[in-house]
Amino acid sequence: MRRRGVTVILGALLTALLAVGVMAAPLPYVVLKPGPTVNTLGSSNGTEVIQVTDAKTSTSAGQLRLTTVNVQSQVELVWAISGWFSHKDAVVPRELIYPPNTTEKQVEEQNAQEWTESQDSAVTVALTKLGYPVQTVVKTVTAGGAATGLLQAQDVITAVDDTKITDPGKLTDVVRGKPAGTTFTIAYTRSGKAGTAEVTTKASGDDKTPRLGIEIEKKQPYPFKVTIDLDKIGGPSAGLMFTLGIMDKLEPEDLTGGKIIAGTGTIDDGGNVGPIGGIPQKLVGAKSAGAQLFLVPKDNCAEALKNAVDGLPMAEVATVDDALTALKTFTSGGTPKPCSAS
Repeated sequence: MRRRGVTVILGALLTALLAVGVMAAPLPYVVLKPGPTVNTLGSSNGTEVIQVTDAKTSTSAGQLRLTTVNVQSQVELVWAISGWFSHKDAVVPRELIYPPNTTEKQVEEQNAQEWTESQDSAVTVALTKLGYPVQTVVKTVTAGGAATGLLQAQDVITAVDDTKITDPGKLTDVVRGKPAGTTFTIAYTRSGKAGTAEVTTKASGDDKTPRLGIEIEKKQPYPFKVTIDLDKIGGPSAGLMFTLGIMDKLEPEDLTGGKIIAGTGTIDDGGNVGPIGGIPQKLVGAKSAGAQLFLVPKDNCAEALKNAVDGLPMAEVATVDDALTALKTFTSGGTPKPCSAS
């Protein structure tokens, strides 16, 4: 009996140790949790999130809050079980956040780069809406190229034939849309004076790409400085809320109408709002922060509807104009365009 009793005790201890080992072993999953929200019109750690110098700014009665997701990268079985039963958290395969052959540091660096790019696009879109358009400027003229003697450095290209040029990419698309040897009427301004030039494209490279023979760059002149100061957040998903925040600061009108508005979505230079990840967790975080409306990228609406939070209406937005319309409607007492599953 003694031997049998010792065997039972040792077996129980061994089983317990194995169970502890299994519970503590890392799993190939991560847990997504609601992260903090930040009022883009307010301050973080004593510093204004959006800073504008050399221009008059306005103060809003409400808030425009960006939303975030916290990622728990080291997940043990006990945390995975807790996440699976949580209505706030999500347990997802690790490779969705950290692709194979990619380190956590590399992902963090990419997120930091996307964070910076989203801020740049937010500034571009906001200032364009406020009357400071992007300019497509001739940086250099290629010697012997199609535009030699016709265009000059610092010329601002405004149109090609009947197509308005809103950014360098538009110019490239128009020129490459027709074969080499096509003659275009290039409208430009030079030292503030308007002019036109007839430029016939020349083929270049093995693929015979049509070219004007100029190097172009994007400029957006405005008489003040806009800086976004917010650390420890990465990725591109705050682009929309930064755009709205900049506009609200520089416009006399209070876009918030005294309401707490939260949202998410990427922004490109054309003002298009793109989808993001972690929408269920961002909805929970927004509700906890007192949000009265959530701006949802159109392509996230189906997922958002499946994870709707009681008491938090959602507005579907595909562009910054959609977001502005939603704000105006909501703050006037109306109902913005709701999310749809299609």
